Amino acid sequence: QVQLVESGGGSVQAGGSLTLSCKASAATYSSRCMAWFRQAPGKEREGVAIIRFDGVTTYTEFVKGRFTISQDNAKNTLNLQIDSLKPEDTAMYYCAAALGTWYFCPTRPGMYNYWGQGTQVTVSS
Repeated sequence: QVQLVESGGGSVQAGGSLTLSCKASAATYSSRCMAWFRQAPGKEREGVAIIRFDGVTTYTEFVKGRFTISQDNAKNTLNLQIDSLKPEDTAMYYCAAALGTWYFCPTRPGMYNYWGQGTQVTVSS
């Protein structure tokens, strides 16, 4: 069983930056994908960024150039650096893990086995 705990959310003004972190309670298997999703009120959960165990990353089109996903396997930590924040980035941000062997990491939330409780990001204009 893997527990994920996010931190780093907060309230910022447009144009600001935040770094979200996700700490895993145990080492995730070497073959897995980890991802950040977000969900705004009244909207479906959407993928933001994905990182495969070997460091290959995938970003949703609307965050490219502003969001950077990274991992520290030695510390069992996943990070998301968010720059140039926009009001439309306001949402609850979740980290998730999809264990198993993946060549192409899944993009659908239902394919992820473990989820954190979320950390709120609020961006004011």
